[in-house]
Amino acid sequence: MNNALLPEFDRYLFGQGISREAYRMLGAHPEKDGSWRFAVWAPNALGVSVVGEFNNWDPLSHPLDAVEGGLWAGRIEDMRAGQLYKYAITSPEGRILYKADPYGVTSEVRPGTASRLWSIEGYDWTDGAWQKAKAGEGVPYCRPMAVYEVHAGSFKRRENGDELTYRELAAELVPYVKEMGFTHVEFMPIAEHPLDASWGYQITGFYAPTSRFGTPQDFMYLVDQLHGAGIGVILDWVPAHFCKDAQGLRRFDGLAVYEHADPRQGENPQWGTCIFNYGRNEVRSFLISNAVYWLKEYHIDGLRVDAVSSMLYLNYGKEDGEWVANEFGGAENLEAVRFLKDLSIAVEETAPGTILCAEEASAYPGITESAKNGGLGFSFKWNMGWMNDMLAYMKLDPVHRKYHHDKVTFSLMYAFSENFILPFSHDEVVHGKHTLLDKMPGNYFEKFASMRALIGYQYAHPGKKLLFMGTELAPFMEWRFYEQLEWHLLQYDMHRHMQHYIKELNHFYTAHPALWKLERGWDGFKWLSADDRNRSTIAFLRMAPGETAIAVVVNFTPMVWENYRIGLPEPGTLTQVFTSDGGFYGGTDIHHNLGQMKTEEVPWNGFDHSLTLTVPPLSAVYYEYKPQKPGTAGAKTGAPKPKGKRSKEA
Repeated sequence: MNNALLPEFDRYLFGQGISREAYRMLGAHPEKDGSWRFAVWAPNALGVSVVGEFNNWDPLSHPLDAVEGGLWAGRIEDMRAGQLYKYAITSPEGRILYKADPYGVTSEVRPGTASRLWSIEGYDWTDGAWQKAKAGEGVPYCRPMAVYEVHAGSFKRRENGDELTYRELAAELVPYVKEMGFTHVEFMPIAEHPLDASWGYQITGFYAPTSRFGTPQDFMYLVDQLHGAGIGVILDWVPAHFCKDAQGLRRFDGLAVYEHADPRQGENPQWGTCIFNYGRNEVRSFLISNAVYWLKEYHIDGLRVDAVSSMLYLNYGKEDGEWVANEFGGAENLEAVRFLKDLSIAVEETAPGTILCAEEASAYPGITESAKNGGLGFSFKWNMGWMNDMLAYMKLDPVHRKYHHDKVTFSLMYAFSENFILPFSHDEVVHGKHTLLDKMPGNYFEKFASMRALIGYQYAHPGKKLLFMGTELAPFMEWRFYEQLEWHLLQYDMHRHMQHYIKELNHFYTAHPALWKLERGWDGFKWLSADDRNRSTIAFLRMAPGETAIAVVVNFTPMVWENYRIGLPEPGTLTQVFTSDGGFYGGTDIHHNLGQMKTEEVPWNGFDHSLTLTVPPLSAVYYEYKPQKPGTAGAKTGAPKPKGKRSKEA
C-alpha cells in the first residue's frame, strides 16, 4: 500500500467520520507540477484506475495505488482541465464498473455521465463585506426573511426555449428579486443530476454544480451577484437519498458502500432511490464535507435540508416488513439523528451565520433546538402543518369555512415551539394539486382576492416567509419545469396587480419590525379575535419592543363587515397602512377606515377598550396601533387563545 499519497491525519478524520473537508483529499486536483492527483474511496474494489479521453478509456492504462482505509490514489501527468474521466473499478466478482467521481466538481452535460477535470480555484469573489456581516450578525432570527424559491432551469429561458446560463440567469434574476423585495433566494438543488424531471432531488454529483448552466465559476458568479445586491442564497441540499443510475453511488465498488446492503434499510421504495448509510463513518464524512463545501467554496448562506422526515424515521413510506427497527425496537433512525446533530455542529463551527432549514413534517421534537442542548440544531423548520391547514381551509367554499375555523387558528397552539418558515413551495403547485390561485374557490375576482388575503395572513403570521417563483404572477396552470414562467400573464390586469401586491407586501414587511423581530413567543403576538367563526374573520397584534405594533384583520368571506368591533389592550389609535383590498391590487377599494381611529371605552372580547371598523371582503388589512401609554401593547390581558384539535401535520 502506498500510504504516502494521502496525508495520514486526513485519512484518520475521514475514517472516523469527522472530516469536514474530505473533498480536499478525495477527488481530482491539479498539482503545481502540472499533474493531477486522484483519490477515491472504494473499500471492496480489487483494483481502481482512471479512464478518460486522455487514454481512450483504457482501464489498464492508469491504475491507482491502494491506500489504507479502502482508499485508492495516484498522480497522472499530461492531463488538462476540461477532459472527461471516470473511475474504472474492479468489483469483488471481477466486473469492471465505470463510475463518475463522487467528489468530482463538474461533469459533462447530460445525457453524458462522465466527470470533467476542473479546478474550483481562481474565482475573484467581491462579497467580502457580505461574508463578514453574515458571520457577525448570525442567523436572521430577529431580521426579516422573505424567500423566493427558484428552479434555475425555468425562471426564464431564451427565445428559442434554451435554458439560461448561470451568468445569464444572474442578469435576469438578481435585479428582479431585488425589485420585488425578497431578502433571500432559495435554489432547488443545483448539484448534478441526470434527469431534468427530478428537479435536482435525485443526485449523482453531490460536489458538482450542474453543468446544464455552466461552470463552477459561473455558479460562483451568480451567488456573488446576489450577495452584491444584498440577497442571501439558500441551497436545497439532499442528504436523504441518491438515485440508482449506474454512474452514481449505488453499489459503488460492486457492493453497498454508501447505502445499506439490506434493501429494507438501504432503499426508499416510494422514490425508487437509495438511502445513505448514516452509520458508516466514511459516508458521514462525505455528507458533512459536502455541506461545508457548498458553504465555504460557493459562499452559500444556508442549506434547506430536503426530506428530513424520511431520514428521521426508518419506516418512512414503508409497510410492515419493509423496514428494520432500531436497537430499542423503535422506528427512529438513531444514526440519522446523530448525523444531523453532527452536521449542525459542523456547520455552526465552520461557517458561522449559516441558515440551516429542515423540510420536516412530523412531530419530532427539538428540530430547531441546539444540538448541544439535545436538539437537531436546525435554524428553522418549514411549518408544513400551517401550510396544509391553510390550503385545506382556503379550498373550501366560504360558506363552509365557519365549520373549519380551527384550521386558521390552530397554528398558534404550536407557533412558538420551533423557529418556523411558512412555505408555499413548488410542491404545492404540481402533480394535479393546482396552482395557489386555482385552489381558491369563487369567481375570477374572488380567486384573486382570496389569494391576496391568504398571502397577507402568511406575512402577518409569526414565522419567516417563502414563496415559489411565479406565485406573484398568479398562474392558473401548474408549474412546468421544462419551460419558463408565464411572464406573458403580466399583460393582464389582475396578474399584474398580484405581482404589484406581493412586491409592495415584501417591502412593507421588511420595513415593519413588529412583523419579524419577535417570532418565537407570545410577547410578539396577541389575539384580538380568534373565535369569530360565524364571520370567518380573525384579528391579532404583532409587536416588538420599541416598534410600532401592527394590528391585522383578515376576512375569509366575500362579505363586507360594517361596524366590526375589535378590542385593544390600551386606549389609543389605529391607522390603516396596508390593505390587500386596494384597487391598485385588484380589490374592491373599500376605504372606510381612513385616518386615525380612536378607541372607545367599550369592553370587548376581554379588553377594556375597542373600536369599530369596516372590514373588506376576502381581505387582509394592516393597521398601525399606537397606545396612549407607549410600550403597553404587549401587556398581558384576558385576550382569548385559539381553540381547535391538533392537526396531523403539527
